[in-house]
Amino acid sequence: MQKRMDTSVAMAEQFVEQQFLEYVVKSIVNHSDDVKVERTVDERGVLLTLHVNPEDMGYVIGREGQTARALRIMLKIVGAKGNARVNMKIYEPEGARREHMEKKASAPPRPAAEHGESGLVKDSDLSDLGI
Repeated sequence: MQKRMDTSVAMAEQFVEQQFLEYVVKSIVNHSDDVKVERTVDERGVLLTLHVNPEDMGYVIGREGQTARALRIMLKIVGAKGNARVNMKIYEPEGARREHMEKKASAPPRPAAEHGESGLVKDSDLSDLGI
């Protein structure tokens, strides 16, 4: 029973945009216990700083930043509903990017995609599935 009360108190201290971001990110990462959202307010609005496990960084950023961009757009919508300017910053530990680039450089090359030239799925790709 004590844990339930502590959770509700913690939830009451969080704001809607903070709860929203935490919920969505926890749903897409592998290490949901490591997700933490810090909220700061200044003259420019609300800034949410997202902390995730380094292994989950790719899930949060997405290919070419598409997932992070989508999260920022959704946060702006949630914030607009409450008349607040909301933005998100993804916390990156010092040296994490360098480590990632070194791992990427030493990894074996990935095979080329077998989809259409545009990278999209062709009808022949779906024939095995009976679609």
